[in-house]
Amino acid sequence: MTPLAISARTATTALGAGCAATLDALQAQRSGLAPVRFLDVPLPTWTGEVDAVDTVVLPAPLAEFDCRNNRLAWLGLQQDGFLDAVAAARARWGAGRVAVFLGTSTSGLLQTELAYRQRTPDGALPADFRYGPTHNTYSLAAFVSRALQLRGPGWVVSTACSSSAKVFGNAARLIAAGLIDAAVVGGVDSLCLTTLYGFNSLELLSSDICRPWDAARNGLSIGEAAAFALVERECAAPVGWLLGVGESNDGHHMSTPHPEGAGAIAAMRGALADAALQPADIDYINLHGTATPSNDAAEDFAVGSVFGLETPCSSTKGATGHTLGAAGAVEAVIALLAMRHGLLPAGLNLQRRDAALQLNYLRDNRRAPVRRVLSNSFGFGGSNASLVLGGAS
Repeated sequence: MTPLAISARTATTALGAGCAATLDALQAQRSGLAPVRFLDVPLPTWTGEVDAVDTVVLPAPLAEFDCRNNRLAWLGLQQDGFLDAVAAARARWGAGRVAVFLGTSTSGLLQTELAYRQRTPDGALPADFRYGPTHNTYSLAAFVSRALQLRGPGWVVSTACSSSAKVFGNAARLIAAGLIDAAVVGGVDSLCLTTLYGFNSLELLSSDICRPWDAARNGLSIGEAAAFALVERECAAPVGWLLGVGESNDGHHMSTPHPEGAGAIAAMRGALADAALQPADIDYINLHGTATPSNDAAEDFAVGSVFGLETPCSSTKGATGHTLGAAGAVEAVIALLAMRHGLLPAGLNLQRRDAALQLNYLRDNRRAPVRRVLSNSFGFGGSNASLVLGGAS
């Protein structure tokens, strides 16, 4: 693909709101995870909750979209000058030439969960509950498009944990086709009861802080996040570049990766081919790294098959938690920060490394020039996406 300019980026996670807070936490090797306190859920687990979400008030013209997911999106959009960057792109290209492609897993599902608690004696949901603008999967794109005054194509991708990585591919294809000149891409996923209890029922939720690549890892820690990037055909001062996108679906199992990482290997090789690069051209790999026994083992094998065992890599989910449909976008922003600041971030919470895993996994931060990063996002059902990102000159 022809490289596409990334003119703005932002991420809001349990590490804080915006890139400065994210970078500060990464440099300090500080996790944002804590024992769950969300809605007093009685599960022995840790989460990455964004504290400020409950205090966010949507602007009056956007009030019909009010739910936790859209409040988190609004909080994220206000960071790092992102609103101004989109306004400049809108003025340059025209509102109808800037698209909105976003990923989410559960969207505003919490709004329906809360509505069910307020059912009337005959079982009816409360009269003020509005499914369309608050829970419906598309509500996220509708909200962001209206908030940013954009009229280009807009949709939501919901392929579990690969969702907000795949939207980079949507942007690249529509720009290449000449249908748009720029796109707001990213993802938002907020905490909800279905997610927490669902992962717990699958026995994928850790009872302790998640520990990717650890010998005693026993599951993931759920996080929430809003992360966005502005991808343009060209711009004067990019903060980074989208160089390649690889996607695959191995369809191996509903919730377990292919044991030999078949789909992951295809996605990584596809991303490298799309970027016209070789494995040796990648300086750092941001692993999907959920800290479940099967995921880390399969990804270790897959990455080793493509890159060998020398390329530095780590999972940043020990810092942010697994932000599900937002994970691809969050980790793309982390990759851009890594390249801008020459930081290879450590994989946190590792106590005793699994001797069966062979990759060059970073237990501590490393300072080094980072020109190109590959970021992996692998979802349920074998939906896989890998991004190759480049630093600004």
